[in-house]
Amino acid sequence: MFQLTNRLIKELGSLDEAKGRRRTGLFVAEGGKCVGELLKAFHARYIFARSEWLAENEVQADETVEATPAMLRQLTRLQATPPVIAYFDIPEDTPVPGHKGLVVALDRIQDPGNMGTILRCCDWMGVDTVIASPDTVDCFNPKAVQAAMGALAHVKVYYTELCRYLDGFSGPVYGTFLDGENIYREPLSESGVIVMGNEGQGISAEVEKFVDRRLYIPPYPAGSTHVESLNVGMATAITLSQFRSRMKN
Repeated sequence: MFQLTNRLIKELGSLDEAKGRRRTGLFVAEGGKCVGELLKAFHARYIFARSEWLAENEVQADETVEATPAMLRQLTRLQATPPVIAYFDIPEDTPVPGHKGLVVALDRIQDPGNMGTILRCCDWMGVDTVIASPDTVDCFNPKAVQAAMGALAHVKVYYTELCRYLDGFSGPVYGTFLDGENIYREPLSESGVIVMGNEGQGISAEVEKFVDRRLYIPPYPAGSTHVESLNVGMATAITLSQFRSRMKN
């Protein structure tokens, strides 16, 4: 019978930290929908689940444990105890692929919730490639995984130097700025790179040099009082929606 030892609890708890994920090679996901999607794309090392959930879902893992509510409460990071918690192998890094269609580039995004929201937006809008600067938050951070709600099964994140990547790119590079052109009026292409910048500082000066299409998401109505800015996750959703609305199909 499987034993949930204190040592294993400590090891699985270490996945909150980047060094813990690097040491174990694991990331964690919780909840039926999130785990169900990720099982399609990642190898599961451990699955802890209620008997009812296991009866309704086909799973493959190195270790599948029929867990009690008390066991799940020991492991969960959520307020409400989920029916399943899974621990997946982090895939090995692969080279950045050649460009096709729309690509989202993330410049120093720090909040894991924003990262997850952006990945979920990309998945919904058919963007399967995200390029992230090395100082962007880890997409396998537990909060990012939960916010993405399974989008990591469909969207691949590549961490690399953005300036080097953009320097070798020959298509249009878009970015959002307060002095940009109204996104609702500007022509938008069906392919290119869309750069989204840091929550507080926006796109860095180094990356800005490669942006040749400056966009602005204006508030409505013009001239009225508004909050200072949009959350980067919301801005990504609006931006991608505008690109998709111009497509023929």
